[in-house]
Amino acid sequence: MIGWWILGILLLVLLLLCLTRVGVLIRFGEELTVSARFGFLKFQVLPEKKKPPKDEKKPEETQKKQTQRQEKPKKAFPKPTLSDIRGAWKALWPPLKKALRRTRRGIRIDPLDVSVILGGQAEPADAAQLYGELHGAVWTGMPVLEQLLVIPRPHIHLDVDFTAEETKILGSVGFSARIGTLLRIGMTAAIPVLRWLLAYLKKKKQQAPVGKDESDGNGKEQPAA
Repeated sequence: MIGWWILGILLLVLLLLCLTRVGVLIRFGEELTVSARFGFLKFQVLPEKKKPPKDEKKPEETQKKQTQRQEKPKKAFPKPTLSDIRGAWKALWPPLKKALRRTRRGIRIDPLDVSVILGGQAEPADAAQLYGELHGAVWTGMPVLEQLLVIPRPHIHLDVDFTAEETKILGSVGFSARIGTLLRIGMTAAIPVLRWLLAYLKKKKQQAPVGKDESDGNGKEQPAA
């Protein structure tokens, strides 16, 4: 009898967890800020709040730690090119669309305010082509997204700057959904997204300069034997 009570309590907790609504608000541009919500709780993820210093450290220890950080640089995620963005859209949109159909408008996007300015100085023709593709995707995709998601106030601006090298993305996007809805999306789209991510990282690794792979820890090429 006690076992049935425990099982019932666990099922009730699992049901309440799946019905709990979570959300993320992302603001990007000059500075990236991320705030999250879990039920009635709200907290800031990025930028992290600075903790007050506990104890004053000696100058030698501080300098030693700074030297160790410089010796171990963090590996940055490879920046996508225009062709990478185009390939990601073609590869990821079909599985994501299939996953969103199963949610029956269970995800809310508010706000949706995005401004994308493509940098076309290096590859003007590719930038113009990508602008046309993104513009067409917005006009054809937004009606579909509004059928799959709840988007009360969408605003998307696209442009091309042929005098700039890098693409600028500004705006704010907010997502909110129940945990159960996110689990259904994850089970449907996880494998295609992971397959694309692994292929993208492998491609970037193969395109990396040969000198970096044949260098020692100080960034200098090792002499041939």
